[in-house]
Amino acid sequence: MAKKMRVEPIGDKVVVKRLDADQTTAGGIVLPDSAKEKPCQGRVLSIGDGQLTADGERVEPQVKEGDRIVFNSYAGTAITIDDEELLIMREDEILAVLD
Repeated sequence: MAKKMRVEPIGDKVVVKRLDADQTTAGGIVLPDSAKEKPCQGRVLSIGDGQLTADGERVEPQVKEGDRIVFNSYAGTAITIDDEELLIMREDEILAVLD
């Protein structure tokens, strides 16, 4: 069995897996793949050490692994690892943490 690759972000970067898009509208209409928008929510898989300030101090990240987050649809850089699409984004591209 092949070992899964782990992505370790550097600095203020965060690795995110997009959550699945809704399959139907609020009215119950099933959406085809071409009509679905990319979801702007995801789950934090791993985080870097935090942002480095001008005076050399590390700022602790505000998010943690497992957080459900909201981000802009154009945030991050998409990568594919082990047939899984992930996003690597800066922490400041995250808009909110959901409960």
